[in-house]
Amino acid sequence: MNYKKFSAWDYIAWGILVFIVLWLILKVVGVINTPLWLEYSPLFGAVYLAGWAMSKLDRVTDDIKEVKDEIKSSKDEILFVKTEVENIKEKCSQFDCQR
Repeated sequence: MNYKKFSAWDYIAWGILVFIVLWLILKVVGVINTPLWLEYSPLFGAVYLAGWAMSKLDRVTDDIKEVKDEIKSSKDEILFVKTEVENIKEKCSQFDCQR
């Protein structure tokens, strides 16, 4: 299986996700008391995470398209081999071994 390496943006996205979760836990417990304008900073992080997820989805879509192309190519090659085997059977009747 071909595994992809994580990019720097992946590490940043996971860091933001962990930060948002920790921030929410501390906020609910009452450890963090922030002004209203700072309350929205996790929302900006969430918007970044949504963009990151869409980027990942685009990469997955490209990978699926590549796999489909490879499957089509394999089917074409199998059809070619099948045709060649049929041609060989027609030309050489001694290889015709039906059971």
